[in-house]
Amino acid sequence: MRGIFDQCLAGTGSIGSTISASGRAGEKIFTKDLCRFLNRVLVVKKSEVVGDRCLRLVDGFVKNLVEGNKKKKARPKEKEKDADGDVEMGEEEEEEEEIIDTSATRIVLRILKYVVGFLGSKERSVRYRTTQFLALLLVNSLPTFPFQSWKVALSIFRQLLADLTERLHDKEAIVRVQAAIGLVRLLDMGVTPASDAENSDDEEEPELVTILQEVMANDPSSDVRRTILHNMAATPTTLPYLLERSRDVDPATRRAVFNHLLPSIGDFRQLSIVMRERLLRYGLNDRDESVRKAARQMFNYKWIDDTEGDILEVLERLDITSEAIEGGPKYLALKGLWEHRKDVLNDIQFPDEFWDSLTPEGAFLARSFNDYCRNTSPQEAKNLDIDERMPEVTKLAQHLQRYLNKLVMLLREEDEDEAANVEFIVLQLLLIAQTMDYGDEIGRRRMFALMRECLSIVELSEPVTKLMVQGLRKLCTSESDFCLLILEAISAIQDSIIGEEEEEDIGDGEDSFHSARSEAREELDTITVTPIPQQVTRGEPTSKKQKIEPSKKRRRESDDEGEDADTMDFDGEEDEEAANLLKELTVNLRCLHIARCMLENVDGGLTSNAHLVTMLNGLVVPAVRSHDALVRERGLGCLGLCCLLDQTLAEENLVLFAHCFNKGHEKLQVEALQIISDLLLVHGSALFESDKRTIEQRHLYRMLAKATKMDGNEDVQATAVEVICKLMLGQVIKDEDLLKVLVTAYFDPATARNQSLRQTLSYFLPVFCHSAPANALMMANIAVTELHTLIVLRSSFDEGEDEDMVSLNTIAAHLVEWTDPRKTAPAAEKDWTTHAIVARDALERICVNGCTKDERKLLVTGLISKCCLSKDAGKDLLKEVYENVVQAIEAKVIKEALGKNALSKVEVTVGKLLAEIQQEEGGDETVLPAADGDEEEGGEEEEEEEDVDMTVIPEKAAEEPEAEVEPEPEDDDRTPVVTEAEDEDDDE
Repeated sequence: MRGIFDQCLAGTGSIGSTISASGRAGEKIFTKDLCRFLNRVLVVKKSEVVGDRCLRLVDGFVKNLVEGNKKKKARPKEKEKDADGDVEMGEEEEEEEEIIDTSATRIVLRILKYVVGFLGSKERSVRYRTTQFLALLLVNSLPTFPFQSWKVALSIFRQLLADLTERLHDKEAIVRVQAAIGLVRLLDMGVTPASDAENSDDEEEPELVTILQEVMANDPSSDVRRTILHNMAATPTTLPYLLERSRDVDPATRRAVFNHLLPSIGDFRQLSIVMRERLLRYGLNDRDESVRKAARQMFNYKWIDDTEGDILEVLERLDITSEAIEGGPKYLALKGLWEHRKDVLNDIQFPDEFWDSLTPEGAFLARSFNDYCRNTSPQEAKNLDIDERMPEVTKLAQHLQRYLNKLVMLLREEDEDEAANVEFIVLQLLLIAQTMDYGDEIGRRRMFALMRECLSIVELSEPVTKLMVQGLRKLCTSESDFCLLILEAISAIQDSIIGEEEEEDIGDGEDSFHSARSEAREELDTITVTPIPQQVTRGEPTSKKQKIEPSKKRRRESDDEGEDADTMDFDGEEDEEAANLLKELTVNLRCLHIARCMLENVDGGLTSNAHLVTMLNGLVVPAVRSHDALVRERGLGCLGLCCLLDQTLAEENLVLFAHCFNKGHEKLQVEALQIISDLLLVHGSALFESDKRTIEQRHLYRMLAKATKMDGNEDVQATAVEVICKLMLGQVIKDEDLLKVLVTAYFDPATARNQSLRQTLSYFLPVFCHSAPANALMMANIAVTELHTLIVLRSSFDEGEDEDMVSLNTIAAHLVEWTDPRKTAPAAEKDWTTHAIVARDALERICVNGCTKDERKLLVTGLISKCCLSKDAGKDLLKEVYENVVQAIEAKVIKEALGKNALSKVEVTVGKLLAEIQQEEGGDETVLPAADGDEEEGGEEEEEEEDVDMTVIPEKAAEEPEAEVEPEPEDDDRTPVVTEAEDEDDDE
């Protein structure tokens, strides 16, 4: 080959005479020698750059070969044109068939056929270099290779497709990356398997597309997923799967969606509204700052430029009316726009015409701009001159009144679509009103009167009502006036719905609620909701207290006349009765909602505010006793907020919330758990120390543990776990049994599908253990017992049922990490006893007769050998560890060499630590405690230890009896559970 190259360079002779062969024989010789040199390159490791250079050289040669063949193919066409410049179709087809089979195409096919055979090699380097070479050819040299009309070429390319598809499942990620590149190029070239060609259907996507989509979603290597994302073409079929990578676990892959995929698509208006919403939500809320930055760049520049700077058009392409009041992805997008596009911020204006014809997008834009200007730095706010751009309070009240009137009219006409848009505008105006400066007394009074009047409108939705209550709290001068105003609004709502026929029964008081009790809900009536004594409300008119009671008259009449109703056949009266009951339910729910909004905006004490006491006794307490599920649920929430304001009330009604959890439906259980959590966080453990307590602490802990095991109700289970985590992080609960329950729930495969629970625990467990030494010590005390519990749990599953459970080695690694004193927060004082406690308990466990061989191996290799032991753990604790490890070695509980070496290292390490401690105390340097039963020979053994290297384990004589090991108490092997009998006691 070298001689041939020399002669070619010198220009002497012809190729045929030089190699003594011409035509196809010469092609075969050349291809054979080229493949022989390729053999040397394919074995080069990935780290060698020379392998990449050689493959690129061959790729360049093949590319020139194919391009040269195209030029030769084009020349005859120009020469064979007739006088008119036309070429006959039949002649073109015959010529194309002749030109396909050329020396260049034959050489390429021979190279491909030869190299494909190495894709299944056992050597990793060969597989990698082969797939790399094929990917280079398909990307650079063969995109336009004519294989469709040539059976030989088609069969070779189909074989290449099949072999590269197999490499997608290679154990090496670098091989899968190159295989993915090659397959994407084959897909672009139109290569399909023989099965797809036989069953071709334009509506069905190729099988290769499905395979690549599955690999892109499930491959464990982020490089493979990102490679497919970069190379696969965005079509209507593949685009949803490509956009799913915005939720990838790898930040670089998520960032590639915004930096590479979306710019390649073009105008963002080609995406659907759902796709745009997801991109904003996922990108702007990403945990990685680089991904958030890429998402902001996409919105601030790409999307805004696509609409030529029209922000309202961008917002029109999004579902603005679905945005949450608290602020969602669209709100974050506009906030980033104001922060990074100062040119847009300085140029935007809101003239009077803008406010007269508001749209949901315009109102949202104005609210976002107002919030940014109000919350920015004082210097920037002064430059922006927000007061000049936004309307004054009086004009804002006029705009708000106009849109409120329009909203009420649309609601009464039942025009839901238009009402939703106007309601969104009203919400944005109310949010703007909360940030206004009410120094103008005229404007303040106008806004105050408007909100006070509109609060009594029954047709308004709960979000609008909530914002009005918040606005009134800001406009009222005192908390007492605010509460009085809300009570008057509640009375006005009842008067407008109930009518004059209800006034004659206003003085019935709580009797109207007593009749609403149901025999089926008799257990709820046994719980006493203690009203605040009435003398606290001295000075308050009695009529106001009576008016804020929910109406139950019609329900009582329906119960009293139930027997007579069966004999009546007047459909009109029955329909009217049902309508009245529904109307009363609506009244009660709205009044309770307003009361809850009021309680959320109150900070003072309960007993010091007479209006709050009136509302509690007249509205909340009867609602809790109601047998309507919705009324009872809302009443329970209001009662919980009242308990936050008064500790005595919380102590008396804590048992009620526990009872609602035990006997209520799923939603009521979630509400009860959240209330209990808030009460304990506000009032602390003092609720269990008072003489007025109505529930014992252990009963509440059992209830929480029971809730974490409710696999059938994922919401209740996740809420219970969240409650326990909050209370333990707040140091309100310090209970090892509850911590065991959380660890078990984290690794239990039954909770694998409860992602909310898993996410809560994945954050809580490391933060809890590393935030304070006392927490890590609590985890260390339960580590060995909990590991045994999980071993028993795993062994209880049949084959295949434990697929969702991580390996036991992984569990042990988590326990070691959570108890590692080196990972304690820098601000906290480190406690070096945690790992020593884990090692001591694990050594005690392996000496128990009931400990299996696999468990011993796991404890030694997974826990004991990974513990970080320090002399700061204390002399007494280290002595216990040393005695236990000596006992384990002498009892020969571990048979494997790996376990023996691990125990030997622990013995040597602890022995040295004890010697250092003894030396610091001024005593003998070699203090090695003797094992039990060897007191008489202790002196001789100490002398032998001085002469023997500490790394050698002394063997006991054959006649020496083995040390007896006391069996571990059975309680250590049991998982702390709440028995059914105990649950029944709690219910009682």
